[in-house]
Amino acid sequence: MLGGMSDIRPHPPTGRSAALCFALMVSFGLCACAPTAPESAFDRLRGVRISIDEQVVLECAPFARVLSGLQLNGAAADWWRQAEGRYARSNSPAVGGVLVFRRSARLADGHVAVVSRVLSDRQILVTQANWVRHRVIADMPVIDVSPENDWTLVRVWWPPSGQMGITAYPAYGFILANRSVSPDQIAADTPTAIRVAAALP
Repeated sequence: MLGGMSDIRPHPPTGRSAALCFALMVSFGLCACAPTAPESAFDRLRGVRISIDEQVVLECAPFARVLSGLQLNGAAADWWRQAEGRYARSNSPAVGGVLVFRRSARLADGHVAVVSRVLSDRQILVTQANWVRHRVIADMPVIDVSPENDWTLVRVWWPPSGQMGITAYPAYGFILANRSVSPDQIAADTPTAIRVAAALP
């Protein structure tokens, strides 16, 4: 997604984590979100799909909590209210922050996704659980389609179709972590976050 970078992947698991019940598979090349652009950043990266054992039920909120370090609980949509006075909230993305989706007809409890890379003021990558059932997908493209460029309406890449989803989802914005984190650190922490979140009651 960044100029000059042709392929960025989360670090593969090593040691004991290699025996975990997931496999990293390089999936599809990502296409441009704006066909008129000379070469979108989406053309220059490949997403990485992390498969989880089908018996593991991993929801978005526990995974995002572990990966981001935000100490928030309950339904994903409620994180925005809970964060007031505890964490900074913003309409601008930052790596390690959490994009909070509002409740909608498609997302009864909302949704949360951790920002893994900021490409521009309207393009990010996220690492998230359960957007595709029983899957964690790293570096999934999300674009801001809100009229005010404030991330209150977004579209999300849909892996089964290999293209940007057509549904626009309402969102609150971003809850920012109290720590500075790099894209490489998000990638390196993802396998551990899967293991820890999957073990939570």
